[in-house]
Amino acid sequence: MLVKEVMTKKVLKIDHNDSIFDACMMYQKYKIGSLLVTKDDKYVGIITERNIIERTICDKKKPEDVKVGDVMSKGLITIHALEKLETAIDIMIKHNIKKLPVKVNEEVVGIITVTDISRARPDLSKRFMDSWVKQRWKD
Repeated sequence: MLVKEVMTKKVLKIDHNDSIFDACMMYQKYKIGSLLVTKDDKYVGIITERNIIERTICDKKKPEDVKVGDVMSKGLITIHALEKLETAIDIMIKHNIKKLPVKVNEEVVGIITVTDISRARPDLSKRFMDSWVKQRWKD
């Protein structure tokens, strides 16, 4: 199965100068957990719920005062739409991420998440979850 068969095609973006509050309002409106971040119409990163929790809320900063660009994950990691799901999982495990933007000819055309993979191929998502849980939750 290929990434393009499983990915979410609608990708939402936010400008790096927008506030964390703006990002949270988009999360609420669209029921999503991440936004791709742009600067001068180029993708420069991704902002996730975890970024917001760890780099805004836990630091006791006001969401209205913090810019998305200050807490986003920089250096966007991507995958080509024609790659196999197994490759997407390998990339996610290697980089310890759960959301992976999808490109064709350097244009972002979607995003694939662990949730997308688990719906399409539960057998593959178990491999990802096993590797993720073992890294963090050692007895």
